[in-house]
Amino acid sequence: VQLQASGGGLVEPGGSLRLSCAASGNIFSINSMDWYRRTPGNLRTLVASISHHGRTYYVDSVKGRFTISRDNAKNTVFLQMDSLKPEDTATYYCYADGVERHLSDYTPFKLQGRGTLVTVSS
Repeated sequence: VQLQASGGGLVEPGGSLRLSCAASGNIFSINSMDWYRRTPGNLRTLVASISHHGRTYYVDSVKGRFTISRDNAKNTVFLQMDSLKPEDTATYYCYADGVERHLSDYTPFKLQGRGTLVTVSS
Protein backbone atom coordinates (compact mmCIF):
# COMPACT_ATOMS: atom_id res chain seq x y z
CA VAL A 1 0.00 0.00 0.00
CA GLN A 2 1.24 3.47 -0.85
CA LEU A 3 0.06 6.99 -0.15
CA GLN A 4 0.59 9.76 -2.67
CA ALA A 5 -0.04 13.33 -1.57
CA SER A 6 -0.31 16.38 -3.79
CA GLY A 7 -1.56 19.95 -3.83
CA GLY A 8 0.99 21.92 -1.84
CA GLY A 9 2.52 25.17 -3.00
CA LEU A 10 3.03 28.85 -2.31
CA VAL A 11 0.00 30.97 -1.47
CA GLU A 12 -0.54 34.45 -0.06
CA PRO A 13 -2.13 34.95 3.35
CA GLY A 14 -5.88 34.62 3.06
CA GLY A 15 -5.59 32.29 0.11
CA SER A 16 -6.67 28.68 -0.33
CA LEU A 17 -5.13 25.37 -1.22
CA ARG A 18 -6.54 21.87 -1.54
CA LEU A 19 -4.42 18.88 -0.63
CA SER A 20 -5.18 15.37 -1.86
CA CYS A 21 -3.82 12.02 -0.78
CA ALA A 22 -4.63 8.80 -2.59
CA ALA A 23 -3.97 5.34 -1.20
CA SER A 24 -3.23 2.56 -3.65
CA GLY A 25 -2.46 -1.13 -3.46
CA ASN A 26 -4.27 -4.20 -2.18
CA ILE A 27 -6.53 -2.27 0.14
CA PHE A 28 -9.35 -4.05 1.87
CA SER A 29 -10.46 -1.15 4.05
CA ILE A 30 -9.23 2.12 5.49
CA ASN A 31 -10.32 3.27 8.92
CA SER A 32 -9.05 6.74 9.69
CA MET A 33 -7.29 9.08 7.29
CA ASP A 34 -5.39 11.97 8.78
CA TRP A 35 -3.38 15.04 7.91
CA TYR A 36 -0.37 15.95 10.02
CA ARG A 37 1.98 18.87 9.55
CA ARG A 38 5.55 19.55 10.55
CA THR A 39 6.52 23.19 10.87
CA PRO A 40 9.91 24.70 10.02
CA GLY A 41 10.55 24.58 13.78
CA ASN A 42 10.00 20.81 13.62
CA LEU A 43 6.74 20.77 15.55
CA ARG A 44 4.52 17.89 14.41
CA THR A 45 0.78 18.30 14.85
CA LEU A 46 -2.31 16.31 13.94
CA VAL A 47 -4.25 18.84 11.86
CA ALA A 48 -7.37 16.89 10.95
CA SER A 49 -8.71 13.37 10.92
CA ILE A 50 -11.68 11.64 9.35
CA SER A 51 -13.09 8.20 10.09
CA HIS A 52 -14.45 5.80 7.50
CA HIS A 53 -17.97 6.99 8.31
CA GLY A 54 -17.07 10.68 8.15
CA ARG A 55 -16.52 11.64 11.76
CA THR A 56 -14.02 14.50 11.80
CA TYR A 57 -11.53 16.05 14.16
CA TYR A 58 -9.67 19.35 13.80
CA VAL A 59 -6.97 20.95 15.86
CA ASP A 60 -8.28 24.21 17.32
CA SER A 61 -5.99 26.41 15.24
CA VAL A 62 -7.63 25.32 11.95
CA LYS A 63 -11.27 24.99 12.97
CA GLY A 64 -13.51 27.00 10.67
CA ARG A 65 -10.76 27.33 8.05
CA PHE A 66 -9.86 23.76 7.05
CA THR A 67 -12.20 21.02 5.90
CA ILE A 68 -11.24 17.35 5.68
CA SER A 69 -13.21 14.99 3.46
CA ARG A 70 -12.72 11.63 1.82
CA ASP A 71 -13.85 9.56 -1.12
CA ASN A 72 -14.01 5.98 0.15
CA ALA A 73 -14.51 4.55 -3.34
CA LYS A 74 -11.21 6.09 -4.43
CA ASN A 75 -9.39 5.70 -1.09
CA THR A 76 -8.62 9.39 -1.19
CA VAL A 77 -8.60 12.06 1.49
CA PHE A 78 -8.71 15.81 0.89
CA LEU A 79 -7.86 18.83 2.97
CA GLN A 80 -9.43 22.09 1.84
CA MET A 81 -7.48 24.93 3.43
CA ASP A 82 -9.01 28.39 3.36
CA SER A 83 -8.04 31.68 4.98
CA LEU A 84 -4.47 30.48 5.17
CA LYS A 85 -2.10 32.15 7.59
CA PRO A 86 1.71 32.31 7.63
CA GLU A 87 1.66 30.03 10.67
CA ASP A 88 0.08 27.31 8.49
CA THR A 89 3.39 27.06 6.67
CA ALA A 90 4.55 23.47 7.07
CA THR A 91 5.10 20.18 5.34
CA TYR A 92 1.78 18.32 5.34
CA TYR A 93 1.67 14.54 5.56
CA CYS A 94 -1.26 12.20 5.07
CA TYR A 95 -1.64 9.11 7.18
CA ALA A 96 -3.88 6.08 6.74
CA ASP A 97 -4.81 3.28 9.09
CA GLY A 98 -6.39 0.26 7.45
CA VAL A 99 -6.24 -3.35 6.31
CA GLU A 100 -4.66 -4.76 3.17
CA ARG A 101 -5.62 -8.02 1.58
CA HIS A 102 -3.50 -10.59 -0.25
CA LEU A 103 -5.69 -13.52 -1.31
CA SER A 104 -7.10 -14.75 2.02
CA ASP A 105 -4.59 -12.89 4.20
CA TYR A 106 -5.67 -9.66 5.86
CA THR A 107 -2.94 -7.48 7.33
CA PRO A 108 -3.36 -4.17 9.16
CA PHE A 109 -1.29 -1.25 8.00
CA LYS A 110 -0.45 2.23 9.22
CA LEU A 111 1.26 4.39 6.64
CA GLN A 112 2.44 7.93 6.25
CA GLY A 113 2.85 9.39 2.79
CA ARG A 114 5.55 11.73 1.58
CA GLY A 115 5.00 15.28 2.62
CA THR A 116 3.79 18.15 0.50
CA LEU A 117 5.08 21.62 1.33
CA VAL A 118 2.64 24.46 1.97
CA THR A 119 4.13 27.95 2.20
CA VAL A 120 1.94 30.90 3.15
CA SER A 121 3.74 34.14 2.47
CA SER A 122 3.30 37.47 0.76
